[in-house]
Amino acid sequence: MAIKILPARLANQIAAGEVVERPASVVKELVENSIDSGATRIDVDIEKGGSKLIRVRDNGSGIEKDELSLALSRHATSKIHSLDDLEAILSLGFRGEALASISSVSRLTLTSRTATQSEAWSAYAEGRDMAVQLTPAAHPVGTTVEVVDLFFNTPARRKFLRTEKTEFTHIDELLKRIALSCFSISITLRHNGNVIRQYRAAKTDIQIEKRVSAVCGSRFMDHAVAITLDHDELKLKGWITTPDGARSQSDLQYCYVNGRMMRDKLINHAIRQSYESALRPEQFATYVLFIDIDPHQVDVNVHPAKHEVRFHQSRLVHDFIYQALSDALTQSIELVKPSIAKSAYATPSHFNAQGDDYSVQEPAVSSFLTKKPTDLNQWISDDVLINSDSVKPKRNHHPNMASSSIQRKQTEAYRALFEPVFQTPCMDDSGVAVDSSDTTELIKPGLQGSDSLTSKVFRNEASKVGTTLFQVTELGKALTILEGQYLLMQNGHGCLLVDLNKAAKLRVEGQLRLADNQALKSQPLLIPLSLPMTLDDMAIVAINHQVFSQLGLDLKAKGKNTIMVMGVPQPLRQQNLQQLIPQLFDYLKSQSTINMGLITQWITSKIVENKSQYTFSEAIQIVSDLEHIWGKELPFNHYNWIQPVDFSAPISALLS
Repeated sequence: MAIKILPARLANQIAAGEVVERPASVVKELVENSIDSGATRIDVDIEKGGSKLIRVRDNGSGIEKDELSLALSRHATSKIHSLDDLEAILSLGFRGEALASISSVSRLTLTSRTATQSEAWSAYAEGRDMAVQLTPAAHPVGTTVEVVDLFFNTPARRKFLRTEKTEFTHIDELLKRIALSCFSISITLRHNGNVIRQYRAAKTDIQIEKRVSAVCGSRFMDHAVAITLDHDELKLKGWITTPDGARSQSDLQYCYVNGRMMRDKLINHAIRQSYESALRPEQFATYVLFIDIDPHQVDVNVHPAKHEVRFHQSRLVHDFIYQALSDALTQSIELVKPSIAKSAYATPSHFNAQGDDYSVQEPAVSSFLTKKPTDLNQWISDDVLINSDSVKPKRNHHPNMASSSIQRKQTEAYRALFEPVFQTPCMDDSGVAVDSSDTTELIKPGLQGSDSLTSKVFRNEASKVGTTLFQVTELGKALTILEGQYLLMQNGHGCLLVDLNKAAKLRVEGQLRLADNQALKSQPLLIPLSLPMTLDDMAIVAINHQVFSQLGLDLKAKGKNTIMVMGVPQPLRQQNLQQLIPQLFDYLKSQSTINMGLITQWITSKIVENKSQYTFSEAIQIVSDLEHIWGKELPFNHYNWIQPVDFSAPISALLS
């Protein structure tokens, strides 16, 4: 067949197939043009789901009369003029195809006025002949685009439109995404004459928070953690939610690159990887994230609808996002869990197989947890019953983070943290259990003497323990710190004493322990670490590569004398790897055989230092981690880290 140039009308309709998928596609292109024009107010009117009418009006800079006809031509744009411009795009639109493509499958009217013109002008184009007609019009400074009878001349495309409700839902969701990326712009959405959405311009932090809440819902902000992280010219900010804010569908996932809405595979993978150990398979993370990057480092011209981008340093961007979200989850407050009420110490619900802990304690709360009590009754009553109500959790990293609900839940959580201590069933002098309603009487400030809670608890323990110590099979409840290094605990059999220094080492060994012969997960470094190595070091890496991989040490040889550290297991993430890795190789060179146990013991000895003073909150965290990491395999009878305590002798002396 002969080769021919396509007619302009047919070429535009083919291009429209890439740009105009449904009415929401038209709204996207028009609203993005309004944003690029500097508009601070955008009104969107829809009729019959967009199939009958789409009208977008803005107060932007407008279009000159002489350029109106040109604006409806293919490949006409004011946003790029050279190849250099294409390599550093900051505007949302740039191809110059949107208006031409839309006008080829609809009846389009473009009305505009600039600040320098005394009157406005309208350009009308209809898909059948594509001729542009110019007429004077009344219009304030800005632009209005009316799209009538979408797909009127392409019945096959019109047939594939969904119901009016479905098509409008797509438009509504699109404007939600735009409202999150352009806080300074007021956006109003009407459908069939009724106002459906009205997003007011947000300039202050409180207004921005309200706008995010209006789009994502108050529950999102209740569990939100604000993120702000910079690395050279790569910046990440926004909100993610703790695992408690996860949803059963991926309908609250908003991501932007230089202000552009994205559904990028690389970004989505980094986000999923950071959450994978914290969420169940049927759960989806929720987030609103903004990535700012040097426009020269990203190519936005890889998708007809501009949904995807290509990063020149994709590995750097991936690991940057992964590390930012992982660290934010690690630092987020996860003590607000129902399981707290079941134990005297918090048990975080979200760990991965290597023991990643997505819970930390607020400094404001830790301060009263770590007080050394001179009297257990006074400590519980004064600090827990009084001070816990006045604890004010700080906003996490960002003033936009909603805190009222989190503060309420935190107060309840920390109150529950101590309930098992002062709600332990007690006996009176005749051996009858004290009713729980009387417990508050026992712990009033200043209550002393033989009827105090403390004496009754320990008297009860003495009657149970007797003179025979029991076999330790469970941890139980945390009571207090002794001599700064030991945690006194109580289970159903009696009291226990935990050596916190040994327990801390046991925690790291558990994190480095291989479960079911599965390799430890390697967590990628934001920037791979390059280390000079000797030939002996390189030989160790080559020979024991499998051992290192099993332990989550991702080491790659670069040349003959350089090792690239690409990733490390969770316990090593906060360590000085530039010193630790060379020290590890020096140690391994002195060993005749190398195995996982040898490396594990060495790492544990290096990264866990004995402390002379532990806070109560630190002790709670250690025993909580031990139970989760080791599970049923927690070695109670090895390492000499826990011992039962016999109170029978001192209590007998007191009772004599």
